[in-house]
Amino acid sequence: MAEGHKITIEQSDRHVRVVYGGQVLAESERPLVLRETGCPPRYYLPAEDVRLDLLTPSDTHTYCPFKGTASYWSLPDAADLVWSYPEPKPEVAEIKDHLCFYEVEVS
Repeated sequence: MAEGHKITIEQSDRHVRVVYGGQVLAESERPLVLRETGCPPRYYLPAEDVRLDLLTPSDTHTYCPFKGTASYWSLPDAADLVWSYPEPKPEVAEIKDHLCFYEVEVS
């Protein structure tokens, strides 16, 4: 990690739900919460809790020096709505096979 940059990942006991256009895209009782310096907390949901049948893989890929290369999924009217790190860096290995959304409902 760069000096002053920190990432923590914890198992959350929160209920996380993702709704877009009135449709539930994901719902999980076992999300991970990733906290990263300079970023809002992000919930990473197990792939089994995400409606992957509704999403289309995107050609978009981004690189984070702390987490690795991200892959994205889209809806017809929402490009790159979801991302994951298929091969995350060892320091954040827990997020493998988990997906993250920009907007979630947490209860």
